[in-house]
Formats: sequence, structure tokens, C-alpha cells
Amino acid sequence: MAEPSAMLRSVSIITFVLGFALLAGPAGAEPADIKAAVADADRPEKTKLIDMVRKPVEVLQFLGLQRGGHALDLFGSGSYYGRIMARAVGPEGSVDAWEAANFSSPKSRKSWNEIEATYPNMKLLVSPANRIQLSENKYDFVMFNLNYHDLYWESTKFNFPRMDPKPFVRTVFNAMKPGAVIGVIDHVANPGGDVRKVAQDLHRIDPARVKADFEAAGFVLEAESPVLRNPADDHSKNVFDEAIRFRTDQLIYRFRKPANVSSKP
Repeated sequence: MAEPSAMLRSVSIITFVLGFALLAGPAGAEPADIKAAVADADRPEKTKLIDMVRKPVEVLQFLGLQRGGHALDLFGSGSYYGRIMARAVGPEGSVDAWEAANFSSPKSRKSWNEIEATYPNMKLLVSPANRIQLSENKYDFVMFNLNYHDLYWESTKFNFPRMDPKPFVRTVFNAMKPGAVIGVIDHVANPGGDVRKVAQDLHRIDPARVKADFEAAGFVLEAESPVLRNPADDHSKNVFDEAIRFRTDQLIYRFRKPANVSSKP
């Protein structure tokens, strides 16, 4: 029988190896070929025109998308990132694009029939915004692009309810595998404002609020990228204002679900 100290060293090594494997993504995973996915001929030309401002290659490389992974694209019915990720993860991987039922329509569903025919490993999920429904422990990677502030927004016109972001983020946490990554991109707001008023008026959010909300749900902030930052944006304009549209100052955070947990109550 091994001495206690030797046994403890063995357990520590095994724990480290298993933890690293979980952090590395799906078993045998390799980095996705994001450049090829962005250049894919099936992407609409009008979508490719946005690439110069969204910089999907740099963003997805920073976030660490893996080939063979199972990805979730939140508020993803526009399919900008979904199409890229579907090609990048390959046929052994998959992409679920979740959309709020409030934004779903017969026209968008018809469009998705065509998208799913072109990308067989991609599908649309629809559920009410304030009662999001996702399978647990399913996803290796989640993209939350330019919509987190909407959890603090509401609209009678679009039948979008006032929401509590906490259960939404917790549901996403529970839907992710241990060690999985979620990338959060959003328009930056000045610190200290009323988060709901800023979201309503400007469609922006204070970075400190994003960090606090995700860390409260159990995520760990692993890194942030400056690739979409713009110091010329003073954060005072609505993001749809033509003076700043497509050139807003944007945060990119990479959060990770700890490898030693499967869900959070």
C-alpha cells in the first residue's frame, strides 16, 4: 500500500489532469477552423459586410471555440454567429440558436427552415424570454452577443416583458457542461447609472453589472479582450444612432463554468 503522502500526490495529479481535460472542451477537441467558417460561401453577402466591425475570427479565437463542440447562440435567430459556429464546430458538433418567443414569427420560422437545410447541425429553439427552457449540462460553448442588456430592457411594442436576469443566467449556467465557456459581448455604458434606464434609453450596460451578474450565478471571469473597444465612443448615444452605430465601444468577457460543478440551485 502506498504511503499517504504518495497517495495524496497521485490524487492531486489525477484531479489536475481531469480538470484540464474538462477545461479543454470535448474529448479530443481541437481548435475550430474559424477563418474557413467565416469565409464559407453559404454565408449571405450582407452578413459578411458586418465582419469588419464584429471581427468574428478574433472574437471566436479568443473565446476558444472547439471543433466537435456543442454550442448555444443566445438571442441567435439572426444567425450571424450561428452560421459561423455551425461550420466551425463541424458535422460532429452542433449549434442551437435560442430565441425569445416574443421575437419569433412565421416569417422567421420560414427563414429557419432554409437555414437548417443548409446547416444540418444547426437548429432553432424558442421559449418565452422570462421562462427560458434549455437542456441541462449540454453545451461546451455559449455565445451571448450584444443582447445581455436586453434582460434589463422591456417593450410593450415587442411584447417583451420586464425580466429578472438572475433566473435567466442561472438557467444558462445549468445548461452548460462543467468547464464550458460563455462569451459575453455588449455595448458599454458609463458606470454607475440606473441599469434599466440605460438599457431602455441607450441599449447599453455597465461592464461591472455584467461581471456581477455572471459571477453571482457561479461563473468565473477568465479573461477579457480589447478587440472591440472604441475609446472614441463616449457611451452617451443610443447604439442605433447613426453617429456611432456599428462603432460602439464593446466589452468581450470570457466566463467559464467551474469544472467541479454541474449545476447551481
